[in-house]
Amino acid sequence: MIIYKDIFGGDEMISDAFDMTLSQDVVYEVDCKFITVGKGADVDIGANASAEEQAETLEDGQESVNDVIFSFRLVQTSFDRKSYFAYLKGYMKRVKEHLTQNGASPEEIKAFEDGAKKFVESRLTSQSFKDAQWEFYIGESMDVNGMIVLLNYREDGKTPYMVFWKHGLKEEKV
Repeated sequence: MIIYKDIFGGDEMISDAFDMTLSQDVVYEVDCKFITVGKGADVDIGANASAEEQAETLEDGQESVNDVIFSFRLVQTSFDRKSYFAYLKGYMKRVKEHLTQNGASPEEIKAFEDGAKKFVESRLTSQSFKDAQWEFYIGESMDVNGMIVLLNYREDGKTPYMVFWKHGLKEEKV
């Protein structure tokens, strides 16, 4: 199994046990699902209930949680569009410096910059920020220099997915 860790804070962010799709060669999109967790270590990782089924009732001490957020102990934080873009500008600069210091070729750095710009322009526009209701998560250490993970919902309005910056992660085989 491969664990992907934040290059700055060292927090575990995601693993290849989840279905990861590389988008525009700069972000991993990971579909999430809601799981029921109980007291102690009792975890039901069953699939989401279908639209036809009645809503499941939770027993005392149980709650429905996002599997990725729960598994990697991500912590919700908040941004408005202006503050997120201020953060993102600094984060991208730190990632570029990290790539440079770790021997990335000029072509790799250019591909990262172009891909990040394309992703931001296509997915994080003013309108998408208003309509999409992005949610923001940080690693469990809450390192302010670390990656902010984005959460949104697919077109069906029910399937959550998270966005992780590929170049902000380092792979660790376990």
